[in-house]
Amino acid sequence: MKVFSKKRVFWAALCLIVSTVIYHSVSNHGSLSQQREPERSSVWSNVDARTVTTATKLQAVELPCSLRVTVRAHPLLRRFNFSVPVLQWGGSLSQESWQRLRSRSPPYGWKDLPLTWVRSALGLLNGAGDAALFERRSPGRCVRCAVVGNGGILRGSKRGPEIDGHDLVFRVNGAVTRGFVEDVGTRTSFYGFTTNTMKNSLAMYRREGFTEVPQGPDTRYIFIPSGIRDYVMMASAIEGRTVPTGDDIGDSFLDSPLRTYGKTSHLYMPSTGALMLLTALHTCDQVSAYGFITRNYADFSDHYYDAARRPLRFFANHDMRMENWLWEALDDKKVLRLYKRNATSE
Repeated sequence: MKVFSKKRVFWAALCLIVSTVIYHSVSNHGSLSQQREPERSSVWSNVDARTVTTATKLQAVELPCSLRVTVRAHPLLRRFNFSVPVLQWGGSLSQESWQRLRSRSPPYGWKDLPLTWVRSALGLLNGAGDAALFERRSPGRCVRCAVVGNGGILRGSKRGPEIDGHDLVFRVNGAVTRGFVEDVGTRTSFYGFTTNTMKNSLAMYRREGFTEVPQGPDTRYIFIPSGIRDYVMMASAIEGRTVPTGDDIGDSFLDSPLRTYGKTSHLYMPSTGALMLLTALHTCDQVSAYGFITRNYADFSDHYYDAARRPLRFFANHDMRMENWLWEALDDKKVLRLYKRNATSE
């Protein structure tokens, strides 16, 4: 197996293009075209320039309380590029971005994806609300985000009120809250998923109480696309119609040795929690991570909602030890706050 140094992995993790799609209920849109069109200037974004300018300004906000100040002051972290858009939307598709990203496989870019399908899907996301995760209602107020994983460390933690006290709460996978409100809270601002993680969570954690994805008037969905089917699925969800075509595939994001190792390269993908935590780090002022893997993971069950204790299992499709090292490193550098505790401390 090819070995990557921790420093190299760290750089790979912090220099990623966070290629996610966020969508919400939309009606009265045109259908998704399945015809290829020539690459001419008229096919590029027709989003109002004022909307693009507003989105750019929102992304550039940097308050004294922001983790960006910490990142820029650190010699190793300061090259992290916060100007890279965290979301795909109508205004993110331009001739320049198409040429730059067409050689990168999803979710890093648009390799082997028909331009017309990408443009048609992203064209449904053409408002200011689609360009940013959230709107800053108080320009000088620090936005605090909690990203909640499903690790067993949360069982008995009594962190529910603390989690709900954040401005925004991200959840992933089998985000069971019923019966565990005291430990994990109730609020869900964003639910993050890939096609596979959503389907698998609904199938695997039904007995634990995960019978539907979080829903509510204040809940939005962060969708990580892995191929053309995901763009088609996103457009179909917005338009309220059946997904017409495509096969399910995996995704890849954090650069791990598993990504290039011959026996696992076709399986490797980051955890969905990692995708959401990096998304929050890219957009929020302060980030707290709950239910993520820590050094003493063996002291806890795999999930906080496990009916019977079971150990965390490591599979070839995730590099959980690398992710653990990254979160611990960012916690040590005060970029995020990683919830940790001893098994008998609470």
